[in-house]
Amino acid sequence: MNDIRQRRAAAAALIASGGVYFTAEFIAAAAWSDPPYSYTHHFISNLGVHGPLTAFGQYMYSPLAWVMNSGFFLSGFAALVGVALLRGLPGRRRAALIAAGSVLAVGMALVAAFPGSGDDGTADYHGLGAMAGFVAGNVLSMLLGRAHRQLGISPGLGRVLVAFGIAGLLSLVAFGTVLASGAGVLIGLCERGIIYPFLIGFILVGAAIRKSRA
Repeated sequence: MNDIRQRRAAAAALIASGGVYFTAEFIAAAAWSDPPYSYTHHFISNLGVHGPLTAFGQYMYSPLAWVMNSGFFLSGFAALVGVALLRGLPGRRRAALIAAGSVLAVGMALVAAFPGSGDDGTADYHGLGAMAGFVAGNVLSMLLGRAHRQLGISPGLGRVLVAFGIAGLLSLVAFGTVLASGAGVLIGLCERGIIYPFLIGFILVGAAIRKSRA
């Protein structure tokens, strides 16, 4: 694979990471119609639980749970493939990107394999995977932003990627605070504040790499 094709493949994988997730979430949420799924109230992981059941104070019934769980797995895998295909990076920076991508991929795989219903003794695995994915995804966004020069993307986009990572980590703190309070107010929105920024960042950096010169 020559450099141009490899860059295009890396770009396509990064775009797919965000695109697959958002598509799977939309499809799974649309199928959850009675009562309607709430993006601001319900946990993201609820979309991966077929149910119906009640756990963690929330009703869970996702008819297309397999779609969401497939989306979790494929999104993490695509992100790892994307960063692994990137070239032109110093050894340490490349190793850091692959490490973060690997943790993200493993975290998303655990979330997919162990849905967050809490009724089968696997909630700890799910929580571990979610936390790993939350942190690694935002760290990866910041690492990509810091590597903007080697990746051939603009400094402005680099700053955006770093800001996305910081925003995601701050949202993680907000999510933990709301979760610990037991109030559950806008818990779904807080959780999306963790994951949406870095997924959008992957799409943006993939598009920018695709357009840039090799």
